[in-house]
Amino acid sequence: MANQQSYKPEHLLVLDIETVPQYSSFEELPEPWKVLWTDKISKTMPENFPAPEMYEQRAGIQAEFGKIICISTGFFYTDKAGRLCFRLKSYAQDDEKKLLTEFSAKAESFYKANPDFSFAGHNIKEFDIPYISRRMMINQIPLPSFLQFSGKKPWETNLADTMQLWKFGDYKNYTSLKLLAACLGIATPKDDIDGSRVKEVYYKEKNLPRIVEYCQKDVIAAAQIFLRFQNLPLLAQEHIFIAE
Repeated sequence: MANQQSYKPEHLLVLDIETVPQYSSFEELPEPWKVLWTDKISKTMPENFPAPEMYEQRAGIQAEFGKIICISTGFFYTDKAGRLCFRLKSYAQDDEKKLLTEFSAKAESFYKANPDFSFAGHNIKEFDIPYISRRMMINQIPLPSFLQFSGKKPWETNLADTMQLWKFGDYKNYTSLKLLAACLGIATPKDDIDGSRVKEVYYKEKNLPRIVEYCQKDVIAAAQIFLRFQNLPLLAQEHIFIAE
C-alpha cells in the first residue's frame, strides 16, 4: 500500500456514490431475478432470513441487483491568494447509463490534465470503485484506463482510500466514515439521512437532490480526513464550492 505521504491534495479526485436496488421492492423483480437473488443471499445469510426482507436491506449494495443514482466528486486546488480550496461536482439522475457516461468523460478530462491523479474516498477500494466498474460493464460502457486494475499490485492502483490508510496493517478492522471523522475531530457528515434511508428517499420521497446533498457531505468529510492524515489545515467552509 502506498504511503500516506505519497499523495498530494491536488492529485486527488475524491468521490462517493449512492446506490439503490434496481426495483423498489422484491415483488417487482422479474421471476428469474427473484431466484438469482435468493440463491445469492442463501450463501451468506441464515436460512430463516426471508429473501424479500434481505432485498430491502441489501440489494442496493450488490452491483448485480442495484444501480448508482449519484456520484459526487471533488478536487483540491489553490486559488490566486494561495488558499487551498475544494470544488464539488455531482452526477445524479435516474438514467444510470447517462450518469456513468458523464462521470467517465469528466474523470477522463481530469486524468488528461493530471495523469498522476488518484481516486480518493472512504472504502472506495472495496465498494465505490468496484461498484462503478461493474455497473459500467453491465451498461456496456468501456472501462477507462484509470479504472482497469485487473492484475495490478496494490501499490500500482491509483486509489487513496482513507479506510485503508487508517488500518495501519490491521486488515480485520472496519471503521465507518462517521466514526473516523469523529475520532479526528472533523464535523460529522450526513446529518440529514443515512445510508439505510437512501432507498426510501429515492423511491418514496422521490427526492434525488436530498440524496445528492447527503452524498456531497461524505466527499467533504473524506477530503478533510485526508488533509488531517497529511497534517495539513482543514478546509474552511468558505473555501468549499459546489459546481452546478
